[in-house]
Amino acid sequence: MSELFKFKQFEINQDRCAMKIGTDGVLLGAWANLDNAPETILDIGTGTGVIALMLAQRGAAEVIDAIEIDAAAYEQCVDNFESSSWGDRLYCYHAGLDEFVDEIDDKYDLIVCNPPFYSETVTSGNLQRDQARQNEFLPFSELLEGVSKLLSDNGTFATIIPFKEKESFIKIATELGLFVNECLHVKGNPTAEIKRTLLSFSRNDSPSKVTDLIIETDRHVYTTDYVELTKDFYLKM
Repeated sequence: MSELFKFKQFEINQDRCAMKIGTDGVLLGAWANLDNAPETILDIGTGTGVIALMLAQRGAAEVIDAIEIDAAAYEQCVDNFESSSWGDRLYCYHAGLDEFVDEIDDKYDLIVCNPPFYSETVTSGNLQRDQARQNEFLPFSELLEGVSKLLSDNGTFATIIPFKEKESFIKIATELGLFVNECLHVKGNPTAEIKRTLLSFSRNDSPSKVTDLIIETDRHVYTTDYVELTKDFYLKM
């Protein structure tokens, strides 16, 4: 059975990936700032490859690299890249972040990551799924350390994490010389609590801009802001 997810300009097969297409990844792919016209982009823990593909659609970066540690997800990502219109700009490495950092001398103008962030180590009995979900497989400290080594001097790092992890994440980043410049708080609906935070970091310690995004006003009734952010991708927008 094919688990095909169709966007406006590309398709994603995800039957071999533990983590399917979700709102978090799409938000990050649509929100990550391309104002500096990055020429080189890295997607850490790419999964299906959706964020890298969204950035290929949005910008003109010549080099969009992705890394994925899980063999099945890696193979699927390669297939998704090759069947897209931007296959010549997209490349996936089968590697963990630590080995990638050791082997690569390149620096990236934009790094994105939708990290595994469940701190509870409840096993689902499926290693592939646990690896994609739980941050013991890529602790925030290890992620940020890798980013600090791979980011170009004027580069940007964009990520999405649970709101409750925001302060500790920013603290680790600051200690590594990465400062938060933009922050987007995401709520499912007007009365819901803030669930996710999108953060954008650079080596430039300037005041950070904080904004809010509400996804729905009612079930399947999307806010103007959310439609505006995702309309180039979702078929239903």
